[in-house]
Amino acid sequence: MPATQLVVKRLTANFPASVWGDQFLVYNQQENQAVVEKVVEDLQEEIRDEILRTLDIPTEHTNLLKLLDAIQRLGIESYFEAEVNQVLQNTSMMHMVTTGMVVLLFFGFESCDNMDYLFQVVNILNSYKGRDGTFKEPLENDIEGLLELFEATYLGVPGEIMIDDALAFTRGRLEHILKDPSLKNTTVSKQIEEALKRPLHKRLPRLEALRYIPFYQQQASHNESLLKLAMLGFNLLQSLHKIELSQISMWWKRYDVPNNLPYARNRLVECYFWSLSVFFEPQYSQSRMFLAKFISVETLLDDTYDAYGTYEELEMIEYIESYLKEAKWAKDGYIPSMEEHQEVTLVSSGYKNTLIASFCAMGVVITDDTFKWALTMPPIAKACCVLCRVMDDIVTHKLHHDCIFSATKLTFKMG
Repeated sequence: MPATQLVVKRLTANFPASVWGDQFLVYNQQENQAVVEKVVEDLQEEIRDEILRTLDIPTEHTNLLKLLDAIQRLGIESYFEAEVNQVLQNTSMMHMVTTGMVVLLFFGFESCDNMDYLFQVVNILNSYKGRDGTFKEPLENDIEGLLELFEATYLGVPGEIMIDDALAFTRGRLEHILKDPSLKNTTVSKQIEEALKRPLHKRLPRLEALRYIPFYQQQASHNESLLKLAMLGFNLLQSLHKIELSQISMWWKRYDVPNNLPYARNRLVECYFWSLSVFFEPQYSQSRMFLAKFISVETLLDDTYDAYGTYEELEMIEYIESYLKEAKWAKDGYIPSMEEHQEVTLVSSGYKNTLIASFCAMGVVITDDTFKWALTMPPIAKACCVLCRVMDDIVTHKLHHDCIFSATKLTFKMG
């Protein structure tokens, strides 16, 4: 009997065309770029002098920590890495609460790595509590302090009961304050709404800078030089990002994805935005472009896999992969457990590859040991892969899609 050929119906998603067209293909750099860069350098030097000068004045340490907090939120911390580290290493700063807590935790002085600081924070928080264990005046009516403490509590680690109590308290108080009719549509209410919607450390730095610059400008106590540096620095960095996007757009254009791979997503700009959320600093230009290219190609492979892989075909691929892994273990006299079977699937996922790719082209800061560590899939790497997998599975939700589109459009708006 002649062999019958299985007729496979290939299902495609019919993804919509890219909304960006070729608008990022060509970007003309501003003519006064050199002049702006010189102004930015002068402003950096002025702010550096102010940071170091204020560090020698203990009575000004509160204002210094607020300055560092503004630097971070304005997205210009890469200009002052050495000065920030010098401030955070100063032990006399450790007694500061609220803003100090935000700054120290956000810049890497996590409570789990600095028990002395944690004990000091707990003692300070205890001083704000009454005999009944609840927080008291003046903290409960200090909106600025509540916001700063609220942000800081998100950077604690599981098991810090005092930090958990502070989170519950500050959230409750901020939600109550938000109901005050006199604060409706004010700068304060918008700041509270932003904080309750998404804590600072979960926001994308470029979008947070774009949001925070006008808010900082409205504050009577804002530093004029810092504000000017933030505005000019944002424009310079955005210009660099557009140059990079133009370069990879020319690379991508050669493959003519819409015609050659019509079933796949043509999402170069969105992939670049992803890489921009990983690292936006100017020194990581090559890394951004490499990662954007990698994710773009990986997206094509993913869509090809979905459109041209039947259940039977994909099942066979997974079986062969597991068999090869088992064969290696069996050769060594070891039989894998079910948990390790699951690990095979996780390790082979595209997210691990993306994680590895994010280290590429970062220069001397990444060594061979970094890649060896990442390839072992340590717990933090596995957690990132699982989180990405879950988030990716809800990407087709209309609201999520609209948010990604709006964020990307806002970041690369022309003009």
